Amino acid sequence: MFRALLPALLLIVWVSPVMPMKIADPWTDSDAVQGVREEAVTFRSRDPFVPRDIGRAPERMVRGLLFLPKTAAPDHTTPAVVMLHGSAGMIGDRAKYGPQLASMGIAALLVETYDSRRDLGTGFIERVLNITETMFVADAYAALAYLATRSQLDPHRVVLAGFSYGGMAAQYGLYAQMADALAPDGLRFAGHVSYYAPCIARFVDSRTTGAPLLMLYGTDDQLIQPDRCEQTAGEMRAGGSHVEIIAYPGAVHQWDGSMERRLIGRQLGGCRFRVQRDGTVRDENTLLPMSGPFLRKIILGLCTSSRPYPIGRDDAVRAKSNRDFGRFLSLVFEQRNGSR
Repeated sequence: MFRALLPALLLIVWVSPVMPMKIADPWTDSDAVQGVREEAVTFRSRDPFVPRDIGRAPERMVRGLLFLPKTAAPDHTTPAVVMLHGSAGMIGDRAKYGPQLASMGIAALLVETYDSRRDLGTGFIERVLNITETMFVADAYAALAYLATRSQLDPHRVVLAGFSYGGMAAQYGLYAQMADALAPDGLRFAGHVSYYAPCIARFVDSRTTGAPLLMLYGTDDQLIQPDRCEQTAGEMRAGGSHVEIIAYPGAVHQWDGSMERRLIGRQLGGCRFRVQRDGTVRDENTLLPMSGPFLRKIILGLCTSSRPYPIGRDDAVRAKSNRDFGRFLSLVFEQRNGSR
């Protein structure tokens, strides 16, 4: 009987790739991680100011930091996460995700969207005005194309995650309109995760790539308007994606950072943008097109307020979001692994 089963067993071993991924709970402290390989990488992207500019935007070399598990073999079986920073840039707190994920068998590519465009701005205001969410999404798909060239990684099991400003881009990258323009070869992210991303833009064409989305935010985050995010989630569900929203009671913006609770920045919860089918972005309040830095400055100046908002470290919430993020990654990667 064993001899009769042996060919079938060998076939199972042959077609089922080894997946040395194990999401731990709690996650290992990033300072205690050992054996992770860290590489500075570059890849080719573009500088589209708005989606309409994607086909004609100038090229740009973008830098990133790639963390590889020590078990990553050159057999295209290791899953990965592409991570987009927020408006403060790639702060050290976000970089900690790299070694933590790699220690659990998941490669992580931290994209340096701001530092790769220092010619467009170095200060906070300059960057916000000149380096747009569309550029973040362009970098995300360029990063996905780059990961497809790495022999260790499975390009069909890559999740896009972003924080705040980058979280908005992680959501925008789910729309078919963006994916079709930036990756006409058909390579898509297996899932999308947005950390405390303000839901200020809506797409007229709500069709998605079909990948799932996990939205995470705190109930006391003053940049988040839950009804607006629920509306966005509903449109994405109608567009073809499963969307899960998790709101952490009492949490404010940037709970996974190192700063104690304080007030910073300006409120942009009143901003409302609409992405047209032709890729034009318009302000819903003034109907002005966001066609360049000058009009972007006017639009943001009119829709933001000088009232600051709270941010603050919350280790308990960070532990919960790690758990929820890990659960999402496990489900997405296992589903994609079984469907190949």
